[in-house]
Parts: sequence; C-alpha cells; structure tokens
Amino acid sequence: MNDDVNDDAKDVAGGRRVYLDKQSPAAYRALVHTADAVRATAAEAGLDRILVELVNLRVSQINGCAYCLDVHTRAALRAGETTRRLGVLPAWRDTELFTARERAALALAEATTDPADGLAQERAYGEARAVLNDEEISAVIWVAITINAFNRVSIFSRHPVRDAAPAPVPASAPASVPASAPLPADATA
Repeated sequence: MNDDVNDDAKDVAGGRRVYLDKQSPAAYRALVHTADAVRATAAEAGLDRILVELVNLRVSQINGCAYCLDVHTRAALRAGETTRRLGVLPAWRDTELFTARERAALALAEATTDPADGLAQERAYGEARAVLNDEEISAVIWVAITINAFNRVSIFSRHPVRDAAPAPVPASAPASVPASAPLPADATA
C-alpha cells in the first residue's frame, strides 16, 4: 500500500472528530434541558438516583460509550452504589443482586436501546407492568432515551476519558486520606 493511502486511512479512521456539543451548542443545550426535565420526571416518579444511574450505565454499556460510562460510574458511586453490583451489571439477569424494580428498569432500558427486538420489548414491558406504575415506566424509558442520545453525542464526538491528575493533598492531611479528582458535571438524566 502506498504511504498516501495509509495517511488518508489514518485521517478517516483516527482523525479529529467534531465535538458535536461544541459545534452546535444550541442543539446540545436543548439536549441538556431535556435531561434536566427527565431528571425531574424521574424524581417526581419516585425513582431513586441509584436506579437512574443503573439505567444510564446499562445503556452506556450496550452502546459502548466510554465517556458516559466514566461519568455515570462515578455518579453511581457518589449515590451509594456498590462496586460489586457495578461489576456484575452487564450480567444483571444472572444475579440476585438487583431488586425486582431495578430488574424491570434494566429490561426496559435494554428494550429502549434496541427497539427493533419487538419480542424483548413486549417481555420487558410486561415485567415492568408487574412492579412499576405508569409514571415510573415512563420515567425509565425517558432516562433510557436521553442517555442513548448523550451516548451518540459522545461516541461520534469521541469525547475522551482521561486520567485526571489527583488533587494535591494538603500537608496537614493524614497520609491515608486519598486525593480524588473532581467528578464531571452530570449532564444526563
């Protein structure tokens, strides 16, 4: 292969992407406003933060969005989620670690992320009907729709996940207190 062709392939395959949020800020702000409304809807429906973050994470796992996985893993941990449950989230059906409500929400989130599978969608909706009310079902689906949109923005923009430099620990702090980098603002539901 000649070098010019290799350089062109690198530009296409690994070149700089347009950050959609920066290139079209009005559209991105509208998506953030949607996320704010969905967050309020979820709270009004009585969905706790951990359940919302489980939905955000499961959808982001399916879509392969590293940036959103980073943001929402940290948000879930802040909300009190355990590393054990986060570790087995991709296999949630094969564990007893998730409540019936969480299982129903995760099934709905997966069906929302892959709506072409009508049978899975009907099964998920039936399971949800058994344990969630109409407000909760609607809120879970809106959370999944919203994080799917943010996943696409981050995936197509190739938003990076960088290793944040730890914050300096004051000299007066005990050595056992770990320094932690600030968490990014949570823009999604």
